[in-house]
This record gives sequence, structure tokens and C-alpha cells, in this order.
Amino acid sequence: MTQSLILSQLTKSYQDTQALRDVSLDVAPGERVALLGHNGAGKSTMMKIVLGLIPHDSGTVSVLGACPGSGVARAGVAYLPENAAFHPALTGLEQIRYYLRLRGQPARMATDLLARVGLADAAKRRIGTYSKGMRQRIGLAQALIGKPRLLVLDEPTSGLDPVSRRDFYALLDELAAEGASVLLSSHALTEVEARTDRLVILSQGRVVTQGSLADLRRQAALPIRLHVTPRDGQGPRLAEALPQGRMNGTGLHMSCAQDEKLPTLSRIAGLGDMVRDIDVIPPSLEDIYSHFSRRDGQ
Repeated sequence: MTQSLILSQLTKSYQDTQALRDVSLDVAPGERVALLGHNGAGKSTMMKIVLGLIPHDSGTVSVLGACPGSGVARAGVAYLPENAAFHPALTGLEQIRYYLRLRGQPARMATDLLARVGLADAAKRRIGTYSKGMRQRIGLAQALIGKPRLLVLDEPTSGLDPVSRRDFYALLDELAAEGASVLLSSHALTEVEARTDRLVILSQGRVVTQGSLADLRRQAALPIRLHVTPRDGQGPRLAEALPQGRMNGTGLHMSCAQDEKLPTLSRIAGLGDMVRDIDVIPPSLEDIYSHFSRRDGQ
């Protein structure tokens, strides 16, 4: 299977500042990859190179099997910036019809595109009356023109309310299921934790780690938290049996190393009638991101 995007030892400098240093990654068809990193980590520079907006200094870039910015790449790549701007005097319908004509697509498709991003009821309102979240949806509708094979999304849920964010990621799931690749940058770690296939953490222009959430948890080797709920009246006995834990009003909190998880759970299960329930809380993406960022000196 041909990868939608391949970066190999990509390097880019701005005068004395090295924005990217030997960055290598790829994105497969149907894969959702999230770029994570602090401001200035190199995410935007990477996206601009992929889109063909700026050149790179060294390394290789393949976008849909072609050079970034080429006709083949432009035809199959869609981009949504963090702050999408449109003509305020046009309606949503007029704006999408305009973009459809630019792409040589039938203008009648505008209604379906707006419905797909949840703007059917606002299609004939002027964009100047839209909220930021609604303008972001117009941007997404524009990005979907031509059924792109690679979507490049920069903070795509900025300004969206929780329900709209959920709907947005549901739409990304549909596109990925149809074979589209997704490369997105985001600071909303809770969102991308459950809705992407692979995570790439950038720091100071370098890829410090990448992989699935499970891969990153294994690499970070952070402690696992456990919450043990005692049966009625068994709190004191439970605290005595598990002195390494901390008792509060709802139960006993404790942690253990990754390789101690199964033995610890077995010991707790052996307490029998003292225990009503056990909740296992693995490290979150925020915990993992903080771990790798601190390790890299951030």
C-alpha cells in the first residue's frame, strides 16, 4: 500500500533557527495522525512544507507519490487552518459554490457539503453573522471538495463547542473509513487521545517519539493508578491490608509500576469480600506528553 505522506530526514532552517531537524514520518491511507508539540516545535513549518507553501532545506517529501505543491499533490490534498477567513458578505452557500466552481465541481454539491458539516440551516445566512465555530465548519466544507486523499488540519476544532467537536471527529472517522489520510495538529490532548491512530510528539524541531497511545504508554513507563472501592464497613480493613494506598471518602487510591500491574491486581483480588470494585486508570495522553516534553527540556 502506497503511503499518502512520507517525510524522510526533513530539515528546515530560518536564518539561525533550525525549525525541523531530521524529521521522518509517514501517514498511510485511512490513518489519522496527530502532531503534538509546544508552540515553536515545528508543526506549522512541517505542514507548510507538505502543502508546498515553503521549500525544505534537505531530506525528501512525498505527497500522494508526488512532490509537494505539484499538480497531483494539490489535487488530492485539503487544508484547514486554525483561523479560517471568508468573505463576510457572502452566504455560506455562495461561498462554497464559489470554491466548487474554482475546483471545476458542480455548484449544486454545495448543499450536501454544508449539510455534512452541520450548516444546512445556516446556508443562506451571511458568513459575517457566523460564530467562529461556524466559520470553521465552512472551512471544513471547503476542505472536503473533491474528496481529498490527504487532509492537513491545523487546530481544526478551535472555536467549536463540545457537541460540534464530537461531530467533527465523527466526520473524520467517516473520511478515514473511506480511505482518506488525516494529519492534524492540536493542543486539545483529550480529544486526540481517543480519535487518532498514531501520535507524533515534536519538540525543538525533532520527533521525540511517535506511535499509538499504547506504544507511548509502554515507552513512557509511567505508573498506573488504581482506585479500590471497599464494601460497606470494610474501609479500615482495606487500608490496613494495602498500606501503600491513600484512603479518602470514596475509596483507596494507589499506584504501581507498569510491570507490577498484574501482581498488584491479583493481590487486591485476593482480599475477597473487602473489595467491591477496582478501577484501573492508565496514564493519560496529557501525562505522556508532559513526560516526553520534560525529558526533552521543555
